[in-house]
Amino acid sequence: MMLHPATAHFAMVLPVVATVFSLIYLVTKSEGMSKISSRTTLVAALAVIGVWYTGSQAGPLIYDYLSAAGKHELIEHKTLGLYLAIAFGIIALLKIAGCKLKIFALEVLATILLLGATGTVFLQGKHGGELVYNYGMPFKSYMIQDTLKEAVASAEDEDDCDAKVEAYEDAMDDIQTISEDVDTIYGNKPAEEAEEDE
Repeated sequence: MMLHPATAHFAMVLPVVATVFSLIYLVTKSEGMSKISSRTTLVAALAVIGVWYTGSQAGPLIYDYLSAAGKHELIEHKTLGLYLAIAFGIIALLKIAGCKLKIFALEVLATILLLGATGTVFLQGKHGGELVYNYGMPFKSYMIQDTLKEAVASAEDEDDCDAKVEAYEDAMDDIQTISEDVDTIYGNKPAEEAEEDE
């Protein structure tokens, strides 16, 4: 079972929470808010590190399902994930050091870096979505598999050969519709247009 999709949601939300608390601290300058923002930044860093780890486990599982462009995107996604994990670790250390040593400037620096890193997390999430829906199609392949299983079950219930063929033809139409729908929703070019552009 792939844990990456579930953990990715935490890595999207927790940096936002940490950023909000850090900004509140910059306004209030209260010791309590400094501690809260430092702890939420640490939790966000752990979440980002965790999602990088689960992604590095999930990547090899989907690599063979990806197109050439998708494989390139996956490698970029993994690299950016590593950079984000390192960046959030450093930011958390700066924030905690600023809190413990009561150095306001250090916490300001950590908050500025946190803002940039949080924005990059959203870019990373966009790339992850493209991997799932635009390139690789593990998503599509599971839908296609389900459609074919239904077609097999329907064909087995039929005695007439024409009815069996019709069940499979209907499945092929459904598969084409699935592919077109996903491509339309996510702005992917149909296969014919992509080939013409090459």
